[in-house]
Amino acid sequence: MAAVKIGPKHQVTIPREVFEALHLGVGDFLDAEARGGQIILSPLQLAAKAPAAKLSAAEQRRLPRTRAKIARIQEDLGSARGLSTEEAEVAAKAGLIDPDQKYWWTEEWQRGEREAEADRKRGRVLGSFESVAAMKEAIRKRPRVSA
Repeated sequence: MAAVKIGPKHQVTIPREVFEALHLGVGDFLDAEARGGQIILSPLQLAAKAPAAKLSAAEQRRLPRTRAKIARIQEDLGSARGLSTEEAEVAAKAGLIDPDQKYWWTEEWQRGEREAEADRKRGRVLGSFESVAAMKEAIRKRPRVSA
């Protein structure tokens, strides 16, 4: 049993071994109840999860690096490298990413995301708009840049 500390917002950190043993993920929900002087946390499935596909030995070896790359993309979109095609396949097969969104995680797509993030940081993006009319007005008023 591992000891955990309650944080200022009543938060606790689930020890890694418990987190991994229960196959929890960031954003998962837990059911919490007080029972007999104990706190019982149980994984809560809001929708049925499909059983994970079996991974080959090669895919299992690729999985830790793939997880790490996904975490870096989630933490720092502006500089993280994307997944290779093989890594995207493994991530989808393992349920780490939506199979319909594999393209978004690839290096080819992430290169475009990094360019867009750089443009945003340099102020080369007009921004978000409340309406199409507001967007058209911003485009009309923007300073012209000579090529």
